[in-house]
Amino acid sequence: MNQVELLHQPESPILVARLVLAFGSRVDPPGQRGRQQLLAGVLTRGCGELNAEDFANKVESYGANLRCDAGEDFLVVALKCNNDDAKFLLPLLLDMLEKPSCERDQVNLERDLNMQTIQRMREDPFYLCHEKLRQLLFSDGPYGHDPIGTRNDLEKIEPESLLQISKQLAAQSALLVLAGNPPSSLQEQCGNRISGWTNKIEAGPLFIPEPLDNFAAVRCRTEQVVMMIGFRTIEIDNPDALLLRILQVHLGVGMSCRLFQIIREELGLAYDIGAELITRSSDSPMIWHLSCGIDRAPEALNAFLGEWRRLIEQPISAAELNLAVAKIKGQEALSCETLSQRADRLAALLSYGLPKNHSELCLKKLPHISPSELQQAAQRLLQKPNLSVCGPAAAINDLKHQWQVAMS
Repeated sequence: MNQVELLHQPESPILVARLVLAFGSRVDPPGQRGRQQLLAGVLTRGCGELNAEDFANKVESYGANLRCDAGEDFLVVALKCNNDDAKFLLPLLLDMLEKPSCERDQVNLERDLNMQTIQRMREDPFYLCHEKLRQLLFSDGPYGHDPIGTRNDLEKIEPESLLQISKQLAAQSALLVLAGNPPSSLQEQCGNRISGWTNKIEAGPLFIPEPLDNFAAVRCRTEQVVMMIGFRTIEIDNPDALLLRILQVHLGVGMSCRLFQIIREELGLAYDIGAELITRSSDSPMIWHLSCGIDRAPEALNAFLGEWRRLIEQPISAAELNLAVAKIKGQEALSCETLSQRADRLAALLSYGLPKNHSELCLKKLPHISPSELQQAAQRLLQKPNLSVCGPAAAINDLKHQWQVAMS
């Protein structure tokens, strides 16, 4: 059901808007990876009677900031403008989805820019390693590719097909979050427009079971090795999601985290190290990453595996749990300082089907979580590690053998 939500900020001179659709890269069809991100870029290149130049001039004449991006789960149009100008720009935001133009020359220009971005990204060993890990976790499923897609697939997308898909954008399940002090009449006007959107988002590919392979590598002529251990875990609204977040913060957030202190500081094995939990509507990936010298790679992998086994086999200490809880509380405070941050948070929560007070509910649960609960969560969710490596061929061969022995 389409909805408009208001974060009221009296006296605010700024209006922030987030328009969210369940139209992310997970609905990219086979052979057209990158379609949704390409479409997102083209949406800012004209709509209705406005060509690309007129559209840009109109937005910039008000000093506004407008962008559109497609993540894995959602397509998001973001606007930040003077509150007095909102009556001119919010209708334009809705026009982008109701009357997209997708002109051939603009599609081709956006495609070229995306291809250049892909080329730059492929020069980064971390990107190459992460893409291999995606394949290990999700194969050719909806989360098996970066939203920006691939060169080969982008070349196949015709402007006419993109225009046809763009006609589905004014769809059911649209969410518009307004943060600031907009006139009530403007809020009502936006609500009336999106309430009439009746298109249905096309179904994406089915999620597939996790592949059996648990090792992948990409050869790269570098003087270092990048390693990523990944786990395909749970959806963001799962009751265990908070436990998983505590484990991720304990392992990989800040210089006091477990991986940094043990593998980098105590053992001196890594240049860079950390852990991330990437929230998704289904099967969120948890990723541990490090980079190290070629000669220290076997030791670093042993240390990585040692930390994984420790997490499974023994509970963290009370002091470690208290530190992780303190970090989460700090993260929550820092993530809602600005109007844009608060709008982003509310849009994300509601888009994932979570209550508005989800963060507050999680904070209330933190003091009641025990180390044994975290260990049990690790045993349930982190049983199948997958390793992706980027580095010289000789180092890859040694690490592959080491990994196979360890996993057997």
